[in-house]
Amino acid sequence: MEQARAGAVLEATLERVTFANPQTGYTVARVDTGRGDTLVTVVGSLLGAQPGETLRLHGRWGAHPQYGRQFVVEDYTTVLPATVQGIRRYLGSGLVKGIGPKLAERIVDHFGADALRVIEEEPARLAEVPSLGPKRTRLITAAWEEQRAIKEVMVCLQGMGVSTSLAVRIYKQYGGAAIDVVRTQPYRLAAEVWGIGFKTADTIAAAAGIPHDSTERVEAGLQYVLSEATGQGHCFLPEPDLTARAVEMLQVPAGLVGHCLALLVADQNLVREEFPGADGGPPTVAYYLVPFHRAEVSLAAGLRRLASADDDRVPHFAGVDWDRALDWLHRATGADLAPGQLEAVRLALTEKVAVLTGGPGCGKSFTVRSIVALAAAKGARVVLAAPTGRAAKRLTELTGVEAQTVHRLLQLRPGGDAGFDREKPLPADLVVVDESSMLDLLLGNKLVRAVPPGAHLLLVGDVDQLPSVGAGEVLRDLLAEGSPVPHVRLTQVFRQASKSGVVTNAHRINAGSPPQVRGLDDFFLFPTDDAEEAARLTVDVVVRRIPARFGLDPRRDVQVLTPVHRGPAGAAALNELLQEALTPAAPHRAEKRFGGRVFRVGDKVSQIRNDYDKGSGGVFNGTQAVVTAIDAVEQTLTVRTDEDESIDYDFGELDELVHAYAVTVHRSQGSEYPCVVVPLTTSAWTMLQRNLLYTAVTRAKKLVVLVGSQRALAQAVRATGSGRRHTALAHRLRRPGPAVDCAEGERRHAGTAA
Repeated sequence: MEQARAGAVLEATLERVTFANPQTGYTVARVDTGRGDTLVTVVGSLLGAQPGETLRLHGRWGAHPQYGRQFVVEDYTTVLPATVQGIRRYLGSGLVKGIGPKLAERIVDHFGADALRVIEEEPARLAEVPSLGPKRTRLITAAWEEQRAIKEVMVCLQGMGVSTSLAVRIYKQYGGAAIDVVRTQPYRLAAEVWGIGFKTADTIAAAAGIPHDSTERVEAGLQYVLSEATGQGHCFLPEPDLTARAVEMLQVPAGLVGHCLALLVADQNLVREEFPGADGGPPTVAYYLVPFHRAEVSLAAGLRRLASADDDRVPHFAGVDWDRALDWLHRATGADLAPGQLEAVRLALTEKVAVLTGGPGCGKSFTVRSIVALAAAKGARVVLAAPTGRAAKRLTELTGVEAQTVHRLLQLRPGGDAGFDREKPLPADLVVVDESSMLDLLLGNKLVRAVPPGAHLLLVGDVDQLPSVGAGEVLRDLLAEGSPVPHVRLTQVFRQASKSGVVTNAHRINAGSPPQVRGLDDFFLFPTDDAEEAARLTVDVVVRRIPARFGLDPRRDVQVLTPVHRGPAGAAALNELLQEALTPAAPHRAEKRFGGRVFRVGDKVSQIRNDYDKGSGGVFNGTQAVVTAIDAVEQTLTVRTDEDESIDYDFGELDELVHAYAVTVHRSQGSEYPCVVVPLTTSAWTMLQRNLLYTAVTRAKKLVVLVGSQRALAQAVRATGSGRRHTALAHRLRRPGPAVDCAEGERRHAGTAA
């Protein structure tokens, strides 16, 4: 940009935002100066500014070589309009929740130029406006107060790189104390406000004058490093790893890190534990966040407690005549069990804790159906669950018994507490959980605590898929060498399934062999070595080719699964391209711009955090939905989830949603789609791993289309992954310890972990 002239002031009305970075607040907007028809471009941090507001902008004029003359904003203040026309436009802009253009017209018609003063100083007088009752008056007054308070927080945070949505969350977390917390205890934000990590809190702390080497900063940094590790799947970090990561991030001496670790352990903010080294090597010194340590100890104790319970709620099968039982089952289902399936049925009905694993086409589903049928025939109360809504629906269709998501089954409440636990166990004799590879440590512990003594727990899943998004790898630990939990692994691919290219290639990939991509009618490869061409081709396959040949709906039946979020063929770029192709801007289609994204009615979206306060029982990470309505007056966006529930989001909560035309393979776990399209490019090299490709392929019921390079496909088949997660569940199961029941303490860190 050419040399800019400093010290300028520009007063104008914000017309529209053309770009906004939700992380930094950097905005490109068009404003009306009131001096003719030409709009002026302004760029810079415009945190919280809304179309319709009059702004006093301080900054400088400059010239961009491509975009021309523009005003560079250094800071701004909001100026309330003084004219009747300006007030009418301001109130009707959607800035104040509950006031749209029509109501703004009535308010200004009644109060004239005094309208804003009345709302500010005498809000009760709003009841004078025709058809504006006491309830709506209270809502508007509250919205006005909240908007003003949020604005004060935003002004305080100007220049600190905090986005509008985060400022709203800070205000909603702390209310009137928000500014005081920001200025005096900024590191609380990282632990207590979703979406604010240590780096943002650290920037605010530096602006507040907190020293670089303060123990407060280092302790917060250490907890952040461990929190980030749980986001990567680890339950703990070994001391050398934790110290090295903290020193690199904080740029402080290792001695100070060690001192602060000791303080955190002494204050019971972290847990330090030693485990025996492998093959007689030195012990591992592990550091846990408190909730993850308690959950791991509790889960191991809970599994042992269930397995050794004296009572048996399914006693009929201890001495059953299996020949008669299987004869009855044959008459009921019309099919016979293979030897491995029979072993799994016996195990589930005679052992109180068991695991059933195996790949696609090996009969896990029929085995589960048989177990449920036999248990129900003996009057057992059978409870079925799965981690996702799609998986629960599939389980219901398979067994004829209603299944729920694990979250709904446990009746998780705001804060993460469960309605069912050891004090109030589930009314169940047999609990079957499908897609158990998705169970993370915290959810697995809540589930086991809710199973009553004497009941049977059967965990079903494919251990070769990716592990859970959350911390831990519960299913793999239960199947580890030396585990006391009995299990059956089904390996025989049945004849009908072997005719499927999807099933056959899934097993080839899992065995380290390249998939067959020619001569099949349900498995294809569209080759290209260029990542941008792969993205273009992916969109063409989804939007045009698959619907034309197979009659599948591109939004409902086809899911794009990518190894990565970023990059030319990553989920972010593909979502933009697919949205433009499937749900383009149109005069009849309502939309809402939020940060760098635009949400439109008809968009396919996904929840990216556990929110226990939404809907009838919470909305959880990975839940997919379709946008059904956008209300600019009430400032809400409504979606309908896979579980057929309508959920409202305030506009300030839209950072909980992302577009889901394309999602990463990790986020697809537990779901199943008629067709999946998988772009594989060398730009995603580090993520190309066998279990990732295997998981993507096994998400498809009927059709798989790969788009990309043969080299990337070969790498995905060849690479076996980057090693195990840091967990100690398998160790705790092999070496029984004291029985521990973990409930208290999980809420403290579970928000970021979830």
